[in-house]
This record gives sequence, structure tokens and C-alpha cells, in this order.
Amino acid sequence: MIIELIIGLLAGVTASMGLGGGFVLMIYLSTIAGVNQIDAQGINLIFFLPIALVSTIMHIKNKLIDKKPLFPVIGFGLLGACIGALIAFLFPVQWISKLFAIILLILGLKELFHKKTKHPQLKITDN
Repeated sequence: MIIELIIGLLAGVTASMGLGGGFVLMIYLSTIAGVNQIDAQGINLIFFLPIALVSTIMHIKNKLIDKKPLFPVIGFGLLGACIGALIAFLFPVQWISKLFAIILLILGLKELFHKKTKHPQLKITDN
């Protein structure tokens, strides 16, 4: 139970920062907890709903959301969600698990070998 609490906390913190809390949860569920890929995805989606609501409220309150790209991103995100759900239903769980592993490998290699670029610091002003 302690490990689940720590994973939940870590996933919540990383999700609120926009760093992929579902990614943390998916890795734990599929590799350590032994949950099959489809069930782990469902748990991840349910987990994400309250985390996203709280994070969105806090980010709006702190004026950290740029509204200009919001609707195009939401629209394409919904399209991507539909395509992803269709893929999840059409392909066997073993294929989805292998696809997930390939994505993890690609992201890991990118992090290891990609040259970091400096980004300007976010300046919060009292407006």
C-alpha cells in the first residue's frame, strides 16, 4: 500500500506540472503491479480526470494558461484520443504493450542523446 501511495503522489505531482504523470502510472501498473496494458490505460484515464481538473484550476488561477493555442490543441487532442481508443480496440493487448515499450525506448534514447536547448524563464508578473 505504501508503494501505491508513493506512485500516486509522484504521478499526481508530475501530472500537475505537465510532465506526464500518466506515464509514471502506466509504467508502474504495467511493469510492477502486473496490470495488463488495456486495464492500465483505463485506470490511467480515470486517474487523470480529477488531477487534470485540479491542475487546470490552479494553472488558471496563477495565469499560466495561454488561451491562444487552447482550442486547436483540444480539438486535435480529442481527435488523437479517438484514434488511440480505436487502435486500442483493434489490436491485441500484446501489440499495444510492445508499442508502449517501443515508445518508452525512443523517449529514453531521445533524453539520453538529444542536445538540450535553453528556454527563456517564465516570468510571473502581478497584472
